[in-house]
Amino acid sequence: MTWWESADDDEDDEFDESSIRSRPNRKGSRPRTKTRPEHSDARIARVLGVDRGRYTVMLDENTADERQLTAARASELRRKAIVTGDRVAIVGDTTGEEGSLARIVRIEPRKTLLRRSADDTDEVERVIVANADQMLIVVAAANPEPRTRLVDRYLVAAYDAGIEPMLCVTKIDLADPSEFLENFAGLDLPVFTSREDAIPVEEIRAALVGHDTVVVGHSGVGKSTLVNEIVPGAKRAIGVVNAVTGRGRHTSSSTVSLRVETPEGRGWVIDTPGVRSFGLGHVNTDSILKAFTDLAAVAEDCPRGCTHLPDAPDCAIEEAVEEGRLGPTGRARLDSLQRLLTTFAASTPSGSR
Repeated sequence: MTWWESADDDEDDEFDESSIRSRPNRKGSRPRTKTRPEHSDARIARVLGVDRGRYTVMLDENTADERQLTAARASELRRKAIVTGDRVAIVGDTTGEEGSLARIVRIEPRKTLLRRSADDTDEVERVIVANADQMLIVVAAANPEPRTRLVDRYLVAAYDAGIEPMLCVTKIDLADPSEFLENFAGLDLPVFTSREDAIPVEEIRAALVGHDTVVVGHSGVGKSTLVNEIVPGAKRAIGVVNAVTGRGRHTSSSTVSLRVETPEGRGWVIDTPGVRSFGLGHVNTDSILKAFTDLAAVAEDCPRGCTHLPDAPDCAIEEAVEEGRLGPTGRARLDSLQRLLTTFAASTPSGSR
């Protein structure tokens, strides 16, 4: 080999890229696409509960092949809330065997959506339950004392969501609930009463058949005790009321669907954690009056644009209360309505909802 042949070889090596090591693209070599598979083979299941990113779902409901599965959400659903009561499309391992994991790829259209916010000024909503068509509001006659305003808020949320409310008053062996119930005399509201030695289990079960019923209530009112009676084997945690503060402890920490079995048929009861407040920052103010059906009927005679607030001129509801046409509870009902409307008027810019 001559000196000029060696020089030519070095010059060629300078432009040889065969020995260069390239770092692979972490996101893959294929370009990203927004086109997602249709999952035409997906099957519909009911979400029974949520626990740390894993979803318990029921597949083939009411058939001989009915079974519970564990599922995870697909990556394209990571920004969407999946809640108890949702109907979802699942793919993957649907055997339900131990260690199996299906995948949720789609949320089916919801019929109803029960929501609440941290407070009345917070428009960030928290989804509680999907597809419920009934709400059972549980309140104690005493220990803790019944809170009329909290029940009013539940009613507003129920009517706003298109859910029919019912009321159950527990612990009537401790106090007479008659005066409390007078506040709701003007509403078409089914009422159950319960005492420690006489829980109307069969009566309530009958009202749950064919329905998805969400159970709500203040901490310590006996909500979980009631659910455990309605659904044997539910084993929902039960707490006690603090003797000093009169407040109940948060015992049920999750929302879960439980099946109700009766000779007449089946239903679902959705137990939720006890709360001490129920913000309505997400609710359209036009929906508030719907919770007070007795007052809504009178409000049809109000001037156009009437706010129904204490200073509203020619308000038909105020006139009806002054004339005694709404009975002894008329004033209390109007006060409750005006309190909610005033809260929204003070915290929400006009026309923002």
